[in-house]
Amino acid sequence: MNALVPGRLFLFAGESFPFHKLPQVCRSTFFHSGVFCLNKAEVNHGPLTLASLGFKSEFQETDKSQVNKVAELDTPRDISKSKVKIVRNNEKKVGGARSSVEIQMAPFAAKSFSELGLADALIERLESEGFTVPTDIQSASIPTILKKHDVVIQSYTGSGKTLAYVLPILSEIGPFKNTISNYNDEPGKKKEIEAVIVAPSRELGMQIVREVEKILGPANRKVVQQLVGGANRSRQEEALKKNKPSIVVGTPGRIAEISATGKLHTHGCSFLILDEVDELLSFNFREDMHRILEHVGRRSGANSRGSENTQARRAERQLVMVSATVPFSVVRAAKSWGFDPLLVKANKVAPLESVPPSGPVNLRAPSSGSTSDSTLQSQTAIDTLPPSLKHYYCTSRLQHKVDMLRRCIHALDAKFVMVFMNHTKQLRDVVFKLKARGVTAAELHGDLGKLARSTTLKSFKNGELRVLVTNELSARGLDIAECDLVVNLDLPTDSIHYAHRAGRTGRLGRMGTVLSICEEPEVFVVKKLQKQLGVPILACDFNEGKLVLNEEEKI
Repeated sequence: MNALVPGRLFLFAGESFPFHKLPQVCRSTFFHSGVFCLNKAEVNHGPLTLASLGFKSEFQETDKSQVNKVAELDTPRDISKSKVKIVRNNEKKVGGARSSVEIQMAPFAAKSFSELGLADALIERLESEGFTVPTDIQSASIPTILKKHDVVIQSYTGSGKTLAYVLPILSEIGPFKNTISNYNDEPGKKKEIEAVIVAPSRELGMQIVREVEKILGPANRKVVQQLVGGANRSRQEEALKKNKPSIVVGTPGRIAEISATGKLHTHGCSFLILDEVDELLSFNFREDMHRILEHVGRRSGANSRGSENTQARRAERQLVMVSATVPFSVVRAAKSWGFDPLLVKANKVAPLESVPPSGPVNLRAPSSGSTSDSTLQSQTAIDTLPPSLKHYYCTSRLQHKVDMLRRCIHALDAKFVMVFMNHTKQLRDVVFKLKARGVTAAELHGDLGKLARSTTLKSFKNGELRVLVTNELSARGLDIAECDLVVNLDLPTDSIHYAHRAGRTGRLGRMGTVLSICEEPEVFVVKKLQKQLGVPILACDFNEGKLVLNEEEKI
C-alpha cells in the first residue's frame, strides 16, 4: 500500500467533487458517494455530527456557504492508529444489487431530522407531531437505510427503533415520498404493496400500525393495513382489496395465510422488515417465515438457481431486521436472507462479521470453565438494557410475595406497574390476591382472546388498572411509556430476559425502577445477573411505607 495512515486523523469540509474521480486508495477509505476535501484547518472540540462530517443525502444539495468549514472532532487524539481502518470496497455488481459497504464507525449524532435526508413533507409532518430531535439509533439507522443497505438494527428497548425504520420507508413510499428518488415512480404503474413489516405478536403488530398511522395522519391512514392473527380474516382481505395499502404490518401466520390464498401480492415489495427478529426465528414461525421470505420482493427469477441468481434475488428487496439483541442466529439469518447486511447501533455501523458467535447461558446452572459464551451474552444484555433504571431486589417467602409486591407499589407510589411471572397458570391467582388487597389489577397472556387482550391493555394505558400481571408475552415490543415500575415476581431465566423485562420501563430516557422479589435460596441468581449486566442490583426492604436499603448496601 502506497499510503501511510497518520497517527491523527482529521476530516475537513470544502467543495464537493464526484466520488468516482478519486484515486483507488483514497476511494476505498470512504463509504459515502460524496467526499468533502479540505481547505482550512481549525480544531473545535464540539460533538461529532452528521452535518460536521458533510454527510449529505442524495436528496440534499451541498450548501455553498458551508465550504471551507472544518468537520468537528471530539479531540484529535481520540482517533489513534489502532482505530483507523482502511476499508476496501471490493463490490460485485449482481443483477442490480445494491453496493456493499463496510463501515467501522459512523459518528451519527443528528440534532434534527432534516440532517438525515428524509423527505421535506415527512419532516414537516414530524414537526407537527412534536418530533424534532432524533434518538441516537434513529440518527444512525435512517441514513443507512436511505442508502439502500440491508441492515440489522440493534438498540436497547425504548430507544425508538420503530421510527428508525418507519421514517426512511415513509420517505420512499406513500404520501411523503421523495420526488427525486423512489422505488415506484413509473407513471401509470399499478399500485402495489411496497413494504411488509412482520412482528411476532399481535400486540407489537398493532403498536407498529399505531406508530405509522400517527406519522401518516388521519387523512392517510389507509396507506397502512394490519394483518394480525385473532382478527377476522375476511375483513382484512376486504380491506386489502378496497384500500390498496402501500404498507402491511402483521404476524407471520396471518401474512402467510392470506398470501397462500392469492389475495396478498407482495412480489413487487421494496422493503421487508422483521421486527423482534430473534423471536421470528423460533421454530413456531419457521414455515410461515419461509413463505414470507420466498414471496416478499421476488420480482423475477423466483425459481432460478445458482449463487449469482440468489444474490440478485436478495438484492431485489431491502431487508431490515430489528431487535434489542443480536445473537448469532440472527447474524446467520441476515447473511442468508440479505445482501451484504450491516449492523447498525447507536454509535456505529459495522459489518456483521464483527458480531462473534454466542450461545445461551443458564443462570441457575453452575459456572463452566469457558466464559466466552457468558461474556458474549452479558454484552448482548447490556446493550439491551435501558440506561436510566434503578435496580433492586428483596427476599420473601413464596406465600408472602404478593404482600411484598403490594408494599413495594405503595412505597414507590408507582402508578403503572408491570409484574412478570414465568407460568401462565399462576397469573390469575396473583390478580385475585391483589384485588383482595385493594389494588386494581388484570392478567395479560397469550391464552386470552384478542378482544380481552386489547381491552386489558387499553384499561392499563388509560390508568384504569394499576397493575398488569403478565408473562414473557409482554417482555418484548410492548410500549407503555408511562410504566414506572417493573417487578419480577418470578426471576427471569437469563440476563437477556431480565433486560427485556426491565425495558418496559425507563423508555426514551425516562426514569424507571426494576424490583426482583426472590426467595432466600435464589439470591445467587440475582448476584449472577448483577455481574453479567454490570449494573448494581441493591438489596432492599419495605418498612413503614418506604424503600429501605439493607445495611451492607449503604456502605
